[in-house]
Amino acid sequence: MAAYRKLGRTSAQRKALLRGQVTNLLYNGKIVTTEAKAKEVQKIAEGIIALAVKEKDNFETVKVTAKVARKDKDGKRVKEVVDGKKVTVYDEVEKEIKKDLPSRNHARRQMMKVLYSVTEVPTANAGKKRNTKEVDLVAKLFDEVAPKYVDRKGGYTRIVKIGLRKGDAAMEVLLELV
Repeated sequence: MAAYRKLGRTSAQRKALLRGQVTNLLYNGKIVTTEAKAKEVQKIAEGIIALAVKEKDNFETVKVTAKVARKDKDGKRVKEVVDGKKVTVYDEVEKEIKKDLPSRNHARRQMMKVLYSVTEVPTANAGKKRNTKEVDLVAKLFDEVAPKYVDRKGGYTRIVKIGLRKGDAAMEVLLELV
């Protein structure tokens, strides 16, 4: 017996399907799929969430000074004439940033191996590239999802049976984060 379900697909198709479903589960909080797919997705998602919970607080805050372009009231860069050339004016700003420790950085890379990048599109601009923004799903896992499950020792997802699908009578389930 195999260690995983083949789901009637080639290995590349199966990996892509599972990556997509895990990404959607962690982004939306729930997905509706067949029972066999849900059990496979559950294994992967549980591992990723466990990794996020383990490495949640594994960073240090560092103060950094950065050069930032000065902007006017319209949001355009302020330019100054120096030696006959227009030059952008910069201000020095102190920022506090999170610096990942090596184990958290490794965990981040392991998660990024599985998760696809997510682009959020406003409903008003559907189908257009303007005002879209890239969602950092790994940061969401560390900052929002992991703190919910700190006291929990596994069992981060739940499978609820919905019923048979009309077309092929496959058992449909709701896979959700607890």
